[in-house]
Amino acid sequence: MSKLSRRKLITTGLAATGGVLGLGVAARLAQKHGLIPPDHGGIYGLGETLTYASQRLLTRHSLAREFSRSMISKPPFVNELAPPTDTFKRLQAGGFADWRLAVNGMVARPASFSLDQLRSYPSRSQITMVQCEEGWSYIAEWIGVPLSQILQAVEVHPQARYVVYFSIEPDWWESIDMADALHPQTFLTYGMNGGELPVGNGGPLRLRVPRQLGYKSVKYISHMTVTDSLKGFGKGLGSASPEGGYAWYAGI
Repeated sequence: MSKLSRRKLITTGLAATGGVLGLGVAARLAQKHGLIPPDHGGIYGLGETLTYASQRLLTRHSLAREFSRSMISKPPFVNELAPPTDTFKRLQAGGFADWRLAVNGMVARPASFSLDQLRSYPSRSQITMVQCEEGWSYIAEWIGVPLSQILQAVEVHPQARYVVYFSIEPDWWESIDMADALHPQTFLTYGMNGGELPVGNGGPLRLRVPRQLGYKSVKYISHMTVTDSLKGFGKGLGSASPEGGYAWYAGI
């Protein structure tokens, strides 16, 4: 059976079991094919599972819409931020020359990248929309390096399932699965609208995940961990706990 026909069969099965036999049966089918999100427990867990499994099967390789340059928002929106920490202020005063992105976990070659090292990779750009869960949005050109290139450089283990990424701001982190981590539009972004990425928009380094809501595009990225489990990481904005945060999968 071809991959396409098998995917259609699984997707049809998920939809049918969700509508006829209940979400519990659909969740078991999703589990059989390894499509259970970290927040599958709790009152909303079955719905989250069905949403995640269906979108992964139907849109795993789809692209977020890209816009023409004439549609870039003017001026670009900057949402509210807490005052930067003393560490951030010190790095900013030095032009972020000492900024580092550490990458560790389930990789063969843990590394620490400076901004200049990240800029040495072939740059890419995209004009995509940030869509916030609070209802606002804006369009901007994002310039950076695909996360997939950095993960290739550190040689991710085949058993890895997630990338957890941390802001330099305290207690601010998120995670994505390997499908989104390796997606061609998932960028480590250091530029915006032809210039450097402004601090208000996440500079000097922000992860852009345009296929998910804005809270997945964490600002001021300084550390990434590749892992096969999210247990023990606590609560991010998209917490695996039903009592905290937004949904882990925020696909749009």
